Amino acid sequence: MPLKGRTAIVTGAGGGLGRQHALYLARKGAKVLVNDLGLEAAQAVAAEIGAAGGEAIAVAGSVTDEAAVAAMVQRALDAWGRIDILINNAGILRDRSFAKMDLADFRLVLDVHLMGAAICCKAVWEVMREQKFGRIVMTTSSSGLYGNFGQANYGAAKMALVGLMQTLAIEGAKYGIKVNCLAPTAYTRMMEGILPQEQLDALDPSLVSPALLPLVVEDAPTRAVVCAGAGHFARAYVTLTEGCYIGGGDDAGERLMAAWNVVSDSAGQVVPDYGFTQAEREVASAQRHAKSGVTA
Repeated sequence: MPLKGRTAIVTGAGGGLGRQHALYLARKGAKVLVNDLGLEAAQAVAAEIGAAGGEAIAVAGSVTDEAAVAAMVQRALDAWGRIDILINNAGILRDRSFAKMDLADFRLVLDVHLMGAAICCKAVWEVMREQKFGRIVMTTSSSGLYGNFGQANYGAAKMALVGLMQTLAIEGAKYGIKVNCLAPTAYTRMMEGILPQEQLDALDPSLVSPALLPLVVEDAPTRAVVCAGAGHFARAYVTLTEGCYIGGGDDAGERLMAAWNVVSDSAGQVVPDYGFTQAEREVASAQRHAKSGVTA
């Protein structure tokens, strides 16, 4: 029971992947607040947890509703006195090619995935800071990391969550708050019709949930992006190549084109500790050039 004594909130947990996350965390010892838009669905999952010997409460509400999220967080605090884990799982799809996509659907998807996660993080942030412990998991996607046809809105939201994770992990470090991303591949209602049925059958949502455990335990990493599906687990990274100094001038673009393979070479690439690493490297490169006069 590695999560015994811990409390967790799982959003969008009335079915699909969120339900499996809630059940899994409860099996590992956590007390779980099951959130969903529908109270009946949330109550059914909470009842499952209770029947298995765990402890859970059900709370209905949209993650886009700040008042509802605040009330949900207060409910957890009233019941357990602390919030250790937040799993931002709630999401929707409105897939269409960008040419046919209504901007209202673009905004809606960003609102649920990105703003919903931000609202939930904000609601638990001070609690986690004060208790000097917090574990937050954002749900990103391969659609955000690498793109997918017909998912411009979803992909934009999911990559934005990586950026949110990166910054919150940096800001939360001195308070014991660790923030990571999970990129799941699971057969849920959101996946129906996207892949052949035999492939969907291999993507049981329960095979994703174990990826949560290393991200929420005492010695969890921070700023990790874990990809999980069909029992397979991998890591994704946002890297920075070594690059080279090109300089300025009217022909800088042409010289960059000539050096494109050097700029793109992945040998020596790094995972920056923070965003300003790029600027630091660029300034250092310019200073070295000023001293030596050597370009690519």
